[in-house]
Amino acid sequence: MNAPLARRVARFGPSPTLAASAAARRLREAGREIIDWTAGEPDFDTPEPVRAAARAAIDGGQTRYTAVGGTPALVAAIADKLRRDNGLDYAPEQILVSVGVKHALHNCFQALVEPGTEVVIPAPYWASYPDMVRLAGGAPVFLPADAARHFRPAPEQLEAALTERTRLLILNSPSNPCGTMLRRGDLEGYAEVLRAHPQVRIVSDDIYELIRYDGHEFVNLAQAAPDLRGRVLVFNGVSKAYAMTGWRIGYAAGPAEVIRAMRDIQSQSTSNPCSIAQAAAAAALAGDDAPVAAMVAAFRERRDYVVAALDALPGMSCRPPDGAFYCLPDARGMMERSGCEDDVAFASLLLEELHLATVPGLPFGAPGHVRVSFATDLPTLRRGVDKLRERFA
Repeated sequence: MNAPLARRVARFGPSPTLAASAAARRLREAGREIIDWTAGEPDFDTPEPVRAAARAAIDGGQTRYTAVGGTPALVAAIADKLRRDNGLDYAPEQILVSVGVKHALHNCFQALVEPGTEVVIPAPYWASYPDMVRLAGGAPVFLPADAARHFRPAPEQLEAALTERTRLLILNSPSNPCGTMLRRGDLEGYAEVLRAHPQVRIVSDDIYELIRYDGHEFVNLAQAAPDLRGRVLVFNGVSKAYAMTGWRIGYAAGPAEVIRAMRDIQSQSTSNPCSIAQAAAAAALAGDDAPVAAMVAAFRERRDYVVAALDALPGMSCRPPDGAFYCLPDARGMMERSGCEDDVAFASLLLEELHLATVPGLPFGAPGHVRVSFATDLPTLRRGVDKLRERFA
């Protein structure tokens, strides 16, 4: 008899977005033409200057181990970015480069969360947050907010959720899965609550910072409440804005003692991120943002089309996202018409019957919804809308 698996494995499951993509891929490999609305990554190439920097790094022999927390060049580029774009000053020892933002978040939860502690997460939320908290032994506590509140919890909800066991509050803006951006007023309201709870640190996941629409201001809690900056950990990376998902470079900036603990954890897992990818990321952060602006313009056109088209369908309503490249339509009316008991069954019906791949809302804390990614071309979005219209009109 084989030894049993560790009990921690039972605390979480596989990523639902990856599972949805895998299901679509299996059908595609079986010969079916799949309309894929699941992508969590831009459908653009990494900008050429960034690729050129990677080639130069290879030719220059930058192929050996680097410092665990990142090369001096990339750490300096991150510090420059945070100072230039966000007005936040961090010393090198306050910055950690990891293998994507998910890795940086994992390091953070392992450093700060332990059994008996709680992590407050606004809902809808990125599906990985709760399981990463559970993997660290903590308990996720959810703050639900619906489309009527533009998916932005009220400060009173935060006050009610905080206890002496709370160690972290996670804020993600613009958000995955609904593209909501927290306003400065929201953050100031949260800050007023948090000042009375000094044991709570704040995770600010800013990975979609540069992908935003309609002139919305980006601001995180460290900017909105400078007196709380010593309790804020800022997370960001190059994956989304620079179409560099496969390069796997993310970073964290925050109090030196926490970053040091995260770096020590990383030293016993992956050690340093890829040296070539770090050189490319430094070029992306220091380079021209014209490719980012072009990509965001394309996303805006797609957003405007797909949100209006979905909102016009019977049994579905869709709020325009402020940023990122997802929308989260409420599909409860359409689910009822199709006889589906929940959004998981509904997403399965769309895939099997219409060959339309979406991600159910339940794993994001949004039952009755589906997540639609518009990080795909307009013809693909139109084909999916046509399928839905034919089936449910």
